[in-house]
Amino acid sequence: MRVLPMAPCAPDLNERPMFAKPKRVVAVLVAALLIAGCAMTSTRQATAQALDNILADPHRSLADRDRDRYRHPKETLLFFGIRPEMTVLEVWPEPGWYSDIIAPLVRDRGKYYAAVIEPDPASRYITARLEAFHSRLAADPTLYGKASVVTFPSTGADVVQPGSVDLVVTFRNVHNWMEAGTASQAFATLFKALKPGGVLGVVDHRGNPALPQDPKAKSGYVNQEYAIQLIEAQGFRLVGTSEVNANPQDTKDYEQGVWTLPPTYRLGDQDRQKYAEIGESDRFTLKFEKPPK
Repeated sequence: MRVLPMAPCAPDLNERPMFAKPKRVVAVLVAALLIAGCAMTSTRQATAQALDNILADPHRSLADRDRDRYRHPKETLLFFGIRPEMTVLEVWPEPGWYSDIIAPLVRDRGKYYAAVIEPDPASRYITARLEAFHSRLAADPTLYGKASVVTFPSTGADVVQPGSVDLVVTFRNVHNWMEAGTASQAFATLFKALKPGGVLGVVDHRGNPALPQDPKAKSGYVNQEYAIQLIEAQGFRLVGTSEVNANPQDTKDYEQGVWTLPPTYRLGDQDRQKYAEIGESDRFTLKFEKPPK
């Protein structure tokens, strides 16, 4: 089983023959301090190199890698400030597209929590979704054996121990919570989970700001300012926006909403090439902070 390589933290000064014996001891101490410091906080460059290794690794399917051009995972995660030593909580990660990236990154020095959707025996879709996700993790214990799967509550209750998470990420879920009427509770849960100064990263389908926001987001699109106000109402503070996942070709006026576009293609073969050329949706990428105490 492969082990994905991480970027080196510091050179091994102990192997340099130029040092005289007294200086050799100093060199070893310096190297130890450098390595210890790196173990505490990775650089952006080292994290970027680690992400490059993970993104290119064959544990990711060709279909998943083909979607990198729309989802820009490296740039998105670096914008959120991810580092290998962080405790990261991903909300509703199924089917596991981002799990394949985040879990290996933090496997050795951090922690990955997958906060899955609540089980619903009456829903075949949710049951199949959860079974597929658990099977995906179980298929590769080397990569996912240290991941923890927890259930994300819809009531605003705690998902993990309060104040224990460095980074929370959620991709294309705000519209689902709006449809269910649980968006405020969801962000209240995330606020409690984060450490003071922790970061919340949010990506979703960006709506047309010239149109009023449907509170149920039935088209799948969410106006960026609406999302910001919704999230800040739970105590978060917006600290950055990115256009890394923008798509100006997305006209946002489709019969079947955002699901008209890839990868869903809800209209089947009808105008499929046209929608393939548009690509995945225009998306906002927002970075929030839980204010430090």
